[in-house]
Amino acid sequence: MIRHSSTVLALFLTFAASSAAPVYAQPPTADATATAAQASAADDDDAKLRPAEPDFVTINLPTTLPLPKHGMNFHLSHRFNEDLRGDSFGTQVSNAFGLDNGANIGLEFRYGVIKHLEAIVQRTSIGRTIQFSAKYDGWHQTATMPLGISGIVSIEGDNNFHNTEGGAQANFAPALGAVVSRTIRDRLALYLTPVWVHNTGTGSSTTSDTGFIGIGGRARLGSSTYFVLEGAPRVGGLVIGDAQYSFAIEKRVGAHVFSLTFSNGPGTTFRQIAHGGIPERLNLGFNLTRKFY
Repeated sequence: MIRHSSTVLALFLTFAASSAAPVYAQPPTADATATAAQASAADDDDAKLRPAEPDFVTINLPTTLPLPKHGMNFHLSHRFNEDLRGDSFGTQVSNAFGLDNGANIGLEFRYGVIKHLEAIVQRTSIGRTIQFSAKYDGWHQTATMPLGISGIVSIEGDNNFHNTEGGAQANFAPALGAVVSRTIRDRLALYLTPVWVHNTGTGSSTTSDTGFIGIGGRARLGSSTYFVLEGAPRVGGLVIGDAQYSFAIEKRVGAHVFSLTFSNGPGTTFRQIAHGGIPERLNLGFNLTRKFY
């Protein structure tokens, strides 16, 4: 009996001692550290697929989608001249909803110069405008960073970037801007794009500036189908016409993105967007993008 009691007492004291002993947090293992590093690297991978952000523009305004180093992207914009609100449905059908009435066309090429930095050139048939721009995608949304932020600088000129009349201020329009984005569960991307454009008063010896704040969003309806909406209300300076707005149905197929667009203006460069849209007008168009990376 005494031997049994001694055994029970010894077990009890051993358990009490082990329970009272302090418990120290174990340092992270090498595997856990490697996993965290891999997750951080994946967040910073410019080439990875971002399902809520498939293109470098919403419709006309830029997104925070990064272009990988030495990657390339080609973008075609097409805005038909037919006013969908100006004629009867029968007339629209006979004109193939604008296909018979000509279009304003834009061609854009992007190149990833270094990590997070892309160079962009765009040429539109409106005024034979060429726009050179650069975008720095310095901050991506991650588990610890709630927003994506990109900086933009550009300059555009009419007549193939040639100064033909009115002095040096007549054709060239520099712009500064930023894009702030927030994606939600790979289903929704929201954008805020403040832009300042200098020399928006084209055709005049008097220079003017215009500020606008682009607002846009892209909702993923299925695995690769989207509804896209954007607007560009002006917040100061020279204001012409209504604020430009657009909406689109979009489809991503591999490295291609196709958008069927509707807008109240054909502008695709920053100065053209600052000029605004045409009151009570709606035009059919499309965007086609092809990634090369």
